[in-house]
Amino acid sequence: MNFIIFDIALLIIFVACISIFLFIKRKNLKREGLLFLYKTKIGVKIIERIGKKYTKLLNVLSYISIILGFLLMIGVLYFFGKIIWIYIFQAEIVKLVKVPPIMPLIPYLPQIFKLNFLPAFYFIYWIVIIAIIAISHEFSHGIFAINKEVKIKSTGFGFFPFFLPVFLAAFVELDEKKMEKKKILPQMAVLSAGTFANTLTAIFFFGILLLFFSLAFTPAGVMFDTYTYSAVSIAGISFVNGIGIENATYEQISGLISEAGFSEIEAGNTKYVITKSNFEEQKNNQGYLLLYDDAPAVRANLSDIIVKINGETVNSREKLGEEILKYSPGDKVIITTLEGDAFRDYEIILGENPENEDKPYIGIGFIDRKSSGFLNKIAGVLTSFKKSNIYYKPNFAVSEFIYNLLWWLVLISFSVALVNMLPVGIFDGGRFFYLIMLAITKSKDKAKKIFSAVTYFFLFLLLVLLVFWAINVFK
Repeated sequence: MNFIIFDIALLIIFVACISIFLFIKRKNLKREGLLFLYKTKIGVKIIERIGKKYTKLLNVLSYISIILGFLLMIGVLYFFGKIIWIYIFQAEIVKLVKVPPIMPLIPYLPQIFKLNFLPAFYFIYWIVIIAIIAISHEFSHGIFAINKEVKIKSTGFGFFPFFLPVFLAAFVELDEKKMEKKKILPQMAVLSAGTFANTLTAIFFFGILLLFFSLAFTPAGVMFDTYTYSAVSIAGISFVNGIGIENATYEQISGLISEAGFSEIEAGNTKYVITKSNFEEQKNNQGYLLLYDDAPAVRANLSDIIVKINGETVNSREKLGEEILKYSPGDKVIITTLEGDAFRDYEIILGENPENEDKPYIGIGFIDRKSSGFLNKIAGVLTSFKKSNIYYKPNFAVSEFIYNLLWWLVLISFSVALVNMLPVGIFDGGRFFYLIMLAITKSKDKAKKIFSAVTYFFLFLLLVLLVFWAINVFK
C-alpha cells in the first residue's frame, strides 16, 4: 500500500511537470492528426554517427529486418484472427477478461479490470517501459534511414490530446520526399527497423530476465492444483450424507448436498466427497460427476503451497514424494503450508494409496499443463525456465518487483513489434504492406486501392470486436 501511494504520487508529479513544460513550450507544439508534437534535434547527431559508421553491418541487418517484418506481419494477422474467434465464439473468456479490444496500455490496467492472472502494472513500470521501447524503436528508424541516405528533419515527443499529458510517444521525422524516391527494399528496411529494434529489445531483456530469475529466486515449495478425484456415474450413487437413494438423478442429489463444507457420497462401496459449489458447477455433465476421493488432503482442507513435511523442506515434486514415502499408511505427519505471507501447520494421518495399499497417500493432484495450440506453445517456451507447480521464494525484498518489470518489458516489447506490423495505415506495417502491393502490382494506384481496402477491412473487424465485446460483457 505504501508503494502504491508513492507510485500514484510519482504519477501526479509527472503529469504536473509535463503539463507545466507543455504550457511553457506551447508555441513549439504542432498538431498532426491525433498527436501534439514537440520537435527537437535531440539524438540526431548520435543517430547520424551510428548510421554512417556501421554501414556494412546495417546493410546486412536491413535484410534481416525486412524478413522479420514479413514474419511479424504474418504473426500479427494470425493473432488478430485468433482474437476475433475468441470474441465471437468464446464469450466466457471475454467475460473473464472484460478489457475492451481497443484499449491503450495504461498504468494499473490489470488492477482496474481485476486481471489476477497478470502481475500488477504500476506507473513506474509504464514510464520506464515506454521510454525504452519508444526511444529504441524510433532511433532504429533513424539509424536505418541514415544508412539508406534519408535525411532526418527532427526528433521529439508526441502527446495524445485526449489523454494529455500522460500518454506520450517518441518520433523521428524523416524527409518523406527523399524516402519516397528510394527503391522498395530500402524503404521497407527503414519501416521495419522499429519492430526489429523492439524484437531485439524483447530478446535482450528476456536474457536479463532469465539471469535475474536464477539469482533472485530459490525453489521453496510445491503448489498442487487439485485433490485427487474420480468420475462417478450419477445412477451408481447409493448414498448422499448417509441417506440412501435409488436410481439417483442430479436433482435428487442436489437436495441432499450440504450448503457448507463437504458432503459424503457413496458409490459402489467407495466413499467420495464434494462441496456444494463444485457440485453446482457440474450441472451440465452428461450422467456423471467428478468427485473428490475420500483422501487425507481433502478432509483436512489442505491448501496453497506445501513447504515442509515434519520440518523437512520440500522444494520440488520429487522431494515431496521422497518425504511422503518415508512414512507408512496410518502415520501422522505435520504438513506446513504457506498461505499468503503466513505459515500454517496441518496434522494429517496418511491414507492408503489406492494403487498400492502399502504406500502412504495424501491425495493431492497436479494438472498436466502441456501446451496445446500455437499461442500456448509460445507461452510455454517463454516460461520454460520456471518448473511447473514450484513456488519460488524471492531472495531479497525487491526481487518480485524487478522480475515483474522485466516480464512486462519483454511482453510489451514483443507486443509492440507485432501490433506495429498490422497492415493498417497508422502503423509502420501499413506502409510496409503498401510497398509489398507495389512490388507485386507495379502500379501505385492499384497498390493504394488495395492498401486502402485492407485498412477499411481491419477497421470494420475492430468494430465487430467492439460489438461482440459489448454483447458478451454487458448481456
